Amino acid sequence: MKHVLFVCIHNSARSQMAEAFLNHFCPKVYRAFSAGIEPGKLNPAVVEAMREVGIDISGNATKSVDAMIASGERFDTVITVCDEASAERCPYVPGSGERLHWGFPDPSALAGSPEEKLVRTREIRDQIRSTVEAWCSATCLA
Repeated sequence: MKHVLFVCIHNSARSQMAEAFLNHFCPKVYRAFSAGIEPGKLNPAVVEAMREVGIDISGNATKSVDAMIASGERFDTVITVCDEASAERCPYVPGSGERLHWGFPDPSALAGSPEEKLVRTREIRDQIRSTVEAWCSATCLA
């Protein structure tokens, strides 16, 4: 089984969604993890958006990249999911695995009412889902 680490700034939204989708779509090939450089709290709009597609992440804890590195876990692939504006802050994770960058907007940076934020979070969720599904299909069949 290959281990994949999704990394973003707070581990509160994008990396959590990507981890959940990869574990959902390719559980026999991949074991996904996620972490951030400044772990925060799970974004409630993200929890709700994921619940709407049948995936409950409400019990997930946010994790730090430093803790993942200190754990000694080896990752075959590290995928940063920071948006382009924050890409320079996305951390480097040591190791020899493959490195990919999939830029997605940050749900924590969204403005507007809670409903407007949820609508936009759903769009980001769907972008992440589509990217993970496509990558999973391509790599699981390879």
